[in-house]
Formats: sequence, C-alpha cells, structure tokens
Amino acid sequence: MKTSPRFMQVLLFVCLFLEINLSQGADTISANQSLSGDETIVSEDGVFALGFFKPGKSPKYYIGIWYKKVTVQTVVWVANRETPVLDRFSSELKISNGGNLVLLDESKTTIWSTNVKSNSSASVEALLLSNGNLVLKDRSNLSSEPLWESFHHVTDTLLPGCKFGYNKKTKRNQVATSWKNIEDPAPGIFSIELVPSENSFRIQWNRSKSYWTSGTWDERIFNSVPEMRIDDYFYNFSYIWNDEGSYFVYFFKNTTKNVSRLMMDVSGQLQRPLWVPPEGWNVIWSFPRQQCQVYALCGPYGICTEKSLPFCSCLKGFKPKSLSDWDLKDYSGGCIRKTELQCENYYLSNSEKDRFLELPSMLLPKSDQSMQVESVTACELTCLNNCSCTAYAYDNNACSIWKGDLLDLQQLKAGDNNGRTLNIRLASSDYPNSKRLIRSASNKALIIGVVVGSSVVVLLGLILFSVIRQRNKEIRRRQKAVQNSLTVFTYKELQNATKNFSEKLGGGGFGSVFKGTLPHSSMVAVKKLESVGQGEKQFRAEISTIGTIQHVNLVRLRGFSSEGTKKLLVYDYMQNGSLASHLFHEKNPKVLDWKARYQIALGTAKGLVYLHEMCRNCIIHCDIKPENILLDAEFCPKVADFGLAKLVGREFSRVLTTMRGTRGYLAPEWIGGLAITPKADVYSYGMVLFELVSGKRNSKQSDSEGKVPKYFPSLATSVVVEGGDVLSILEPRLEGDADVQELENACKVAWWCIQDEEAHRPPMSQVVQMLEGTLEVDLPPIPRTLYFFDEN
Repeated sequence: MKTSPRFMQVLLFVCLFLEINLSQGADTISANQSLSGDETIVSEDGVFALGFFKPGKSPKYYIGIWYKKVTVQTVVWVANRETPVLDRFSSELKISNGGNLVLLDESKTTIWSTNVKSNSSASVEALLLSNGNLVLKDRSNLSSEPLWESFHHVTDTLLPGCKFGYNKKTKRNQVATSWKNIEDPAPGIFSIELVPSENSFRIQWNRSKSYWTSGTWDERIFNSVPEMRIDDYFYNFSYIWNDEGSYFVYFFKNTTKNVSRLMMDVSGQLQRPLWVPPEGWNVIWSFPRQQCQVYALCGPYGICTEKSLPFCSCLKGFKPKSLSDWDLKDYSGGCIRKTELQCENYYLSNSEKDRFLELPSMLLPKSDQSMQVESVTACELTCLNNCSCTAYAYDNNACSIWKGDLLDLQQLKAGDNNGRTLNIRLASSDYPNSKRLIRSASNKALIIGVVVGSSVVVLLGLILFSVIRQRNKEIRRRQKAVQNSLTVFTYKELQNATKNFSEKLGGGGFGSVFKGTLPHSSMVAVKKLESVGQGEKQFRAEISTIGTIQHVNLVRLRGFSSEGTKKLLVYDYMQNGSLASHLFHEKNPKVLDWKARYQIALGTAKGLVYLHEMCRNCIIHCDIKPENILLDAEFCPKVADFGLAKLVGREFSRVLTTMRGTRGYLAPEWIGGLAITPKADVYSYGMVLFELVSGKRNSKQSDSEGKVPKYFPSLATSVVVEGGDVLSILEPRLEGDADVQELENACKVAWWCIQDEEAHRPPMSQVVQMLEGTLEVDLPPIPRTLYFFDEN
C-alpha cells in the first residue's frame, strides 16, 4: 500500500513532538526534552513537583520545586533566584549540548545552569526524586554519583535527607538564605550555616552579624534546641563529622507521614512548619523564639515591638523607606526621616533647631560610644553639637551616643528592667506639639480665616457627634440584649475599671489578664485577647457560645468588649490566683496540702469532662496547664481560657508549640500534625497531675547545686513500677503528709493520661472515676517518650 507524503509529514511531526516535549507528570527531563509554560515533572510518589511558578502577585516566573499535594503552593527550592523570566511559555528548561540542565529565557539566553562537566549530553537526564532532590545523572554510568543535585545548592529550605554542612574536599560551607520577601525568592539578609569548629549552627544578618546559635551537638540534639527531644519521636537526627566534612541530616521515621521541613524564613527565624489540613502551615517551633531577637529585623530607625502586629514600625518623625517592601514583610530598608536634620544651619532660632524625643523602655542598640560627662545636659549637648550624632542615652551617670543609622531598636514593656530611655534626634518640625512663631502681621488675615473656618468645622463636628452618639446609644442598647445575659462593655469602661490596665495578674498564649473593679465594686479579671482570628460577627457568636457554659469548675464569663481589633473578655475574679503561683513559687507562704491538691486534680478533671462530653459541641481546651487552673476563695479549681483556641485560630499554634526550654504539656499529636481530639487535653492534664505531686515543672532544669534531676514523670513511674516508697517523690514542703493510696493512684492516672497513642489514654470521665476510686487503676504500659526525656 502506498503511503501519501502528507501522512508521512504528519507522522514525522507527531514523532518529533513526542520526542521534544515533556509529558505532563513525568519525573525526568531527558536529552531532547524541554519544560516550559505550565508543564511540570512530578516525583514518583507524587509528593513534589518542578516547573515554572510565580510567587504571589509578582509578574516574574522562576523554576522551582514545591509540594504537589499541599493546597497552598509552598516552594522548597528555586533555581534562578536572582534571574526571573517574564514569559514562561517562551522560556524553557532543558538538557544542553554540554550535558547541563539549563534555563533559557525568552531570548534563548542561558540565565541559569548546573555548570558541570559531562562527557555526553545524550546520556544525561534530570530526575526529581521522592525526597524533593533534583539530581543530574549520567545514564551510561548508573553506579556513579550524581553529576549535580539541588540538595548541594539549598535555597531557604532543608528537606529530610539533605546533608547540610561543610565539605572539606570542596572547602564549601552550605548556606541557607531567606527569600528577600514573600514575593521575591532572591537571597535575603538572613542566613544559617554550620560552624564546623563548634559543631553548631548560627544564624546571621547580612552574613556579618551572628544573632543566634543552636548550641553544640550532644550526640542527639543541639543543646539550645530542646524541642528536638520531642521531634526525636518523629525524626532521626544525625550530625556527622569525618574526613569528608561535617554535616547535619534528618529523616522521617517509618511511621511518620506528615509534611514538614526546616526553613530560613523571611522573618529571620529558623522555623519548622508542619502542614495541618485543612488549616494550613503550622509553625511548630522557631528560633530565635522571640521575633524581636532577630537582629535589625526592622532596618534603620525601625522599631520592633514583640506584642504588636506587624512587629515593625517607624520611630516618630520617620516613615517606611518603601511601603511596598513593608507590605511584603521586607523591613530591611527600614525608615527614613520625614524632615532632614537642621544641624548645619547656624541661622536658625533655638525653637527651630534639632530637638531630642524621649523614648522610654527601649533596649538600647549595641553600637554606642561611651564617654564621661558631668550631667544629662552635658550628654545632650555633646550629641547636639555633633551633626553625625543621631541619639543619646544617659543612665547611671554614663553618657552613650550613637552616630549614623540606628539598628536593632526594640520597644520593651513598661517596667522591664532591661529598658532604658533613648533620646532620638529629630528636626524641630517633627517634634510632637512643635510650635512655630508667626513672624509677620500680614498673617493676621490667615489667622482670622483659620479661626472662622475652624468654628464652622467645630459646629458641624458637634452636630455629627450628636448624631453618632445617638446612633451608638441605640447600637449599645441592642448589644445589651446579647443572649446569655453577657454584659457588653465599652473599651473605655474596662480601661477605667482596670486603671488603664495597670495591675497585671498574669499572661499566656491568649493574652494578658488585668485586675479590675466595676462601678458597683465588683472585682473582675479582664483579659486582653491577642491575634484574634475571627471577624466581628463570628467573634460575638463564639463569645455567646462560651457565655452559655456554666460549671462549678469553670471560670464564668461575665461580659466582653469588641471595638475593632480591641477584644476584651471579663471574668469573675479568682482571689487565690493560679495553681502555678502556688506550685512553682517557693517563696509563697501558702503551701497547698495534699488534700487540697487532690481536690484540685479532681475538680479540674470534672471541668474538662463538662467541656468534652456535656456541652452541645465538644470543646477542646488546647492549653491545659497550671497557669490556666485558677483557685477561688475556697481553693475550688476553675479551668480558665476554655473556648479561646477557636477564637485565636492557628496563630495560637506558635504559642502552644514554643516550649521555651521546659517540658511543656503538648501531646505528641501536636508535633506530628495529627488531628487534635479531646485526648490532647487528657495528655496535658496528666502532665499537670505529675506537677501537683512534685510541686515542680516537669523539666530537667538544674537545681541550686547545679545538678540535673531525673525527669519527674520517669522518676514517678520507676518508683510506682518497682514498688518503692511513693512518699519519696512527694514535694518536700509537704513533709510526707499525704494519703499513700491517693498519691499512688494519682501517679498511675497521670501515667495513663500521657500514653503515646491517644487511643490508650482514658477519657476525662474515666479519669474522674479513677480519682474517685470507683474505677480500679491498673499499671499502664510505659510511654516511649519517657525514655527519650530521661536521656541525658
């Protein structure tokens, strides 16, 4: 049969098309293939994808690797960080004639390459592995090492299996660098790298200033990262040093199926995010722990405040150098003056010369120059007479001045002992309440015009104020009818009740609590909520639900205030404070006897039973700890802060999972990214129960003699298992005065509560039965986590 030339042309075109273009979803780019447009390659297990992407609203495209199954595109590696393309359809990623993986832009110019030497381009291919590593291999020699791999050229992320450290052969120290901002993957100013001589990692600002170190490796973790002891339950960590070099690597254990990574974030923190569907990425821990401990986060003349969002703001008299950068969380440009200084203008009057603005409670920058002067006035004049001097401080008869840009400014809380007064130099016109003299009588007409115009404005303002006031009265009248009889307060009312929030009772993950007195002399506790993740309608709905919850072992919500971002809750005042204040403050003269402790344990358990099993919708507390167990005048326990986890949302996870060097109360499923159930509260309750016995935190902190005691839950477990004297583990202040049967029972119940598998933990209703003695308590299996914590 004769074949037509037309058919042969079509067949040839199809063959060429199939040979040259990449099939969607393959894991390999071979010779004579290319990737462009929306084409991707996907790892064999479907976890990672590689292709063109654009971050956020940026019009620029990059070649990167991201999680295929995560609904929020999360990029873990970028090839052309500093050389983006604008047209992904005209650009292509391919194997070059020289055997390199190269990226060609719209004009077919090579803008990125693996830059390796290969004998034959025909046998070279790029393969995306299941661990997210992109490797360049020679198929003619499969037993050889990869020619190139992305794990040797990390950007901001360390994936499991990536060996990160120092190579003695190449004399190359790997560096993971943050993105410039959330829409620009170009190298930012924050980086992390290995310090081989110290067997530790350090984070640097601008590759010049170190502001955090991991501490040295102690055969299992870095000693300044205690959270790794919990992570050890899910990961295998290794630090290896040999003739080839030094490096750190970690792997998921076989039972782990979560999505997690280590990354150098644009915030300047080393973070371990965990994907928790459907909420999203949950930061398990971050270092430095405090955002404002990141050096120069807010740039020149930017000020970092830990309790504000965003963390960065400009000093008075300054404005952001680039608002667009700040919107993208890139504060490195800092702030610039609104008005230039007038130092060198010698013809100005005194009222027009530069002035100094006092900034109290500041953590002073380190780059100061100290000098001996006689007084604060002399210190000010020294700075004023030097045009390069931008600030001064006078403290303890010592004068410090700063020249040039001010970096690493931090605003501390009022009353913080580390706070000092910094005096910042401003142009007179930027000084608050600055007044200029009117020098000419010709301005009288202007003044009269201003007065008349102001009078009209004031009159209109009064009319508008009257209308708004009447409308607000009606709104408040309707708000007073909120279901459950919750009182709706104004912010001003609670500000007056707390004397401008002057007497702080405590604070935690949800916010700070202040003592207040209502007009009818009723004592209340007012909580300032932080990082509320709900809109106004949803907030009031949740508060309404919380207001319906009434139980003898739960703190009663009396009312609330919601004005914009200012959200406050009003609770009954608890005369005896928190359980933590009685357990952990040795100077507290009120030592809780064993009978009181056992009743507190029982009452707390009953409160949790009500939340878990008796409310219309199950309420998981998520933050059971001694600070959230309050005691009334009769030392009856009241669980506080229930229902707030839903109000604050996933932002609360950052607080929950920051252990700050102590053992914490988190169940393993928090770290493993599993669904959170009431059994997470059961685990936390078990940890509190151990602390009721010992009177100390469940940690291995050194005592006054520098000795590190055995991890208490492990100690209590070994005593009970071996049939030892249980009174020996009782808090010494109780002098052995306790019911032995109750004490042993409490230890067994706590032991059951902290089981690794949530299915093995009893519900709180069974905990109540065990504490009341109506349900026999057998010896439970020893949790694996106790072995981890008990290691030195």
